[in-house]
Amino acid sequence: MPGVPKAKVKSRIVLTPQHAKRLLKAMAENIQRFEASHGVITEGETPNIPLNFGPTGQA
Repeated sequence: MPGVPKAKVKSRIVLTPQHAKRLLKAMAENIQRFEASHGVITEGETPNIPLNFGPTGQA
């Protein structure tokens, strides 16, 4: 994206849909535990990211 430094991939994980769902469930459970003992996690403002990735095509 213009004006944003390019991120470098450090590592990747490949999951089956079943394992991805189990990971999602485990993370949600851990977040609930954290919030129960430390308070609600605030998300902050969503940055205004343009969704146009370059010039538009012409038909």
